[in-house]
Amino acid sequence: MFKTLTRSFLLTSLMAIPTMAQETSTASTLSEQLAEKAAGFAKRAPADRLETFAKGISDVRDSGIEKSAKQVGDDAVDGTLKGWKGDSVTLSKLWSEGPVVLMWYRGGWCPYCNIQLRAMQQSLDKIENAGAKLVVLTPELPEKAKETAEASGISIVALHDKDLKLAKQYGIVFELPDAIAPMYQARLPQYNGSDAMELPLSATYVINSSGTITYAFLDADYKKRAEPSEVIAAVKAAAK
Repeated sequence: MFKTLTRSFLLTSLMAIPTMAQETSTASTLSEQLAEKAAGFAKRAPADRLETFAKGISDVRDSGIEKSAKQVGDDAVDGTLKGWKGDSVTLSKLWSEGPVVLMWYRGGWCPYCNIQLRAMQQSLDKIENAGAKLVVLTPELPEKAKETAEASGISIVALHDKDLKLAKQYGIVFELPDAIAPMYQARLPQYNGSDAMELPLSATYVINSSGTITYAFLDADYKKRAEPSEVIAAVKAAAK
């Protein structure tokens, strides 16, 4: 039952260039793959666009969100979410049975999210063998999340964090900076079904069976994500 659940429900950019296609990478770790992607974009993009994106990241960081969000030692927030098949998952039920890895991705329009999703799927067996359930959440509409999985060549059914309700309770939601928002005024409503110009940090938490956060990856830079090997180590520690 658990294997079926975790493989069918892997439950959730700021300023990434939209792409859905997989790309060949010579990098090995997730950090290396993300850095390779960022370097490629930096070579192609106009200097003013790069400056705008960098300023956006700085604005998000300066808001203090990385420190005000849920941290290690805090109680995790419970929630019940649905995937595109209509099945519901209650988080507290999952973590009562063992550690949970809770990860948000911003949308299939974000190439860095797609790289992360593929890396986490490749690490799924190791995460589960370490004793945890992987739960991925997204503000994307269920049909868009399905398209994301299919376009990225991954077998993931994402749970829908509608209007980022759960993400807001974790304190990881920010409004797009003024210089960035116009770039997404058409895209985010199309993907999320909401006019709100807001996104979640690409946060990853590990929650133990007592419902306590034991690991938190929080970074305002959308190009940085939790390394699977670090997540696995955190799961092993939480399972003890």
